[in-house]
Amino acid sequence: MAYQNILVETNSRISVLTINRPDKRNALNQATRDEIRQALDSLERSPESRVLVITGAGDKAFIAGADINEFEGRTALMQHDAMKGLRVFDAIEEFPKPVIAMINGFCLGGGLETALACDIRIASDTAKLGQPEINLGIIPGGGGTQRLTRLVGEGKAMELILTGDLIDAAHAKEIGLVNSVVPAAELRSAVMSLASRIAEKSPIALRMAKDAIKSAARMNLREGLDRERDLFALTFSSEDKAEGVRAFLEKRKADFKGR
Repeated sequence: MAYQNILVETNSRISVLTINRPDKRNALNQATRDEIRQALDSLERSPESRVLVITGAGDKAFIAGADINEFEGRTALMQHDAMKGLRVFDAIEEFPKPVIAMINGFCLGGGLETALACDIRIASDTAKLGQPEINLGIIPGGGGTQRLTRLVGEGKAMELILTGDLIDAAHAKEIGLVNSVVPAAELRSAVMSLASRIAEKSPIALRMAKDAIKSAARMNLREGLDRERDLFALTFSSEDKAEGVRAFLEKRKADFKGR
């Protein structure tokens, strides 16, 4: 499918979705958000895609936030209507396959909310991250107040959101906002190496593992343990489980088919 604002390519079971608006620092306008949703729907159905990487075009920005031009003249009612339904950030979080944010530059506002919705975040050492919406007289509206708080704790989330300050990648790693930081020149190779290791695993097990881990944020411990047990048992019905056990006993690499 042809897109105007994003690029999507799949090789070796890894899909890379690139926000392709470098002249706008890859800011998210409505058309871009709609295309991301369309791409997610297509990639979810594709058996050739096992891991998704999200990044931004160029070397300046991952996503520098929302396209502020769309805010001009927009009333509270208009904004509420524009945000109805499943938002792109929710769609990323609920995508059943592993999602890695390859943060290659400015990761601000809606850009940070995009990264927060991903499962793993790898940042360039030149990246800057923040939720600067407060400087526009508004607050994060794409999950920033909720996902950031769950990831780094209430105190640090309060500081970042109430000041609108930007932090560097090293600081982001210190507070648990990103998983790792690598030199800018090595970012793509590091992310693709990680994605390749994940893509070798059983797609069924990956889906179940992601489901179980995400359950921890919305269930109490007893409910989460029950969910984990149910999903664990369900994996025993797959051909991938049989292949994994056979491969282990035969001392060879498993060839998972996603069945």
